[in-house]
Amino acid sequence: MSDAREPGETERSIRWASTMAGYSGPVRLAHADSRARIGPAPEAVSMGDAAAGVPFGRAWRQEHEDALLAPGATRSAGGGDRARPEEPDAWRTCFERDRDRILHATSFRRLAGKTQVFVFPQDHQRTRLTHALEVAQVATAIARACRLNVALTEAIALGHDCGHGPGGHASEDALDPFLPGGFDHAPWGAFVSLAPLNLCTQTIDGIANHSWSRPAPSTPEGEAVSWADRVAYVCHDWEDAVLTGIVAPHQLPVAVRALCGERRSAQLGAFISGVVSATLRTGQVGMEEDAAEALAAFRACNYERIYLRDASVRQCEAVVSVLRALVEHFSDRPHLITDGDLASAHGTDLVAGSEVAVRAAVTYVAGMTDRFAFRQAVAVLGWDPEKLPAGVDS
Repeated sequence: MSDAREPGETERSIRWASTMAGYSGPVRLAHADSRARIGPAPEAVSMGDAAAGVPFGRAWRQEHEDALLAPGATRSAGGGDRARPEEPDAWRTCFERDRDRILHATSFRRLAGKTQVFVFPQDHQRTRLTHALEVAQVATAIARACRLNVALTEAIALGHDCGHGPGGHASEDALDPFLPGGFDHAPWGAFVSLAPLNLCTQTIDGIANHSWSRPAPSTPEGEAVSWADRVAYVCHDWEDAVLTGIVAPHQLPVAVRALCGERRSAQLGAFISGVVSATLRTGQVGMEEDAAEALAAFRACNYERIYLRDASVRQCEAVVSVLRALVEHFSDRPHLITDGDLASAHGTDLVAGSEVAVRAAVTYVAGMTDRFAFRQAVAVLGWDPEKLPAGVDS
């Protein structure tokens, strides 16, 4: 056999190329030595919706929800209750479909570039995306233990912050003056950022109302996400601040240390247990009193030592200045909005300075990642880089 290789070829690249078509077997296989089996084929085709060619698909799982879910848990049905009716998917329930759509959404991907607490996060600090993933883990842990609809819970959790603008919660203060009724990331995510996905009403409701200052969600799954959001961010924001040197573990409130100590894993476990225990005991999604008091003390400590420290306040002020200037700039120059879908959606109504142009500019700026927004400020506004929001090392 010749050892001649094409330019750039390595042994590794040749091995990868050799797997292009997979391996032959009863079906095409991913591995030459595949031995994994799920069971005999005749049993599989004799159950479920075999007539439609989808055993154990959506229809089969829907039929078994009453046996699997708590009485008050949300049931999936057909294609789901959507603004634009859709045919049911053969394999996925309506809420599984919602979860998948959110995972593939542009607004979800952009969370990777948006502030959780620290602008320009270091490698091991949370972004708004990793926060959403941690909320989903906490929420689904609660949902499984309480026999709630896990797919709906996960969809709400993954989508709950898709309405956040760059720079964290400061973006809400920045964008408030431009919209009647102000800017709230929760309904903005549900009704604007994720609107193209045609999500189910239960998913939209949970996203729009996950914040405690909003009306209660209409489903227990939405309530579970409301608790999971607070549990996740209180614990991981503290851990990030500890690793950054802003706070020290011994500064945790006594109630927190008494309940669950200084490690985040123990804290999450205690707060999740508090929700599961109270929910199973009372039938209402809530948290046991001792855990709730510790969580409240924990959150108050975060506010005092992290969110409202002088550096955070200065950071927020810088974010507000940048984002307001960007909205004003693009409101007066809507032809410069480079989001083609956004511009085309408004068409000829996108007149400079008009109410429609202002809303389009808010939508454009709210969708920006931190770095894109701050680079735009320098590029199109001539902003002094020294006056941009600073990272923790700046």
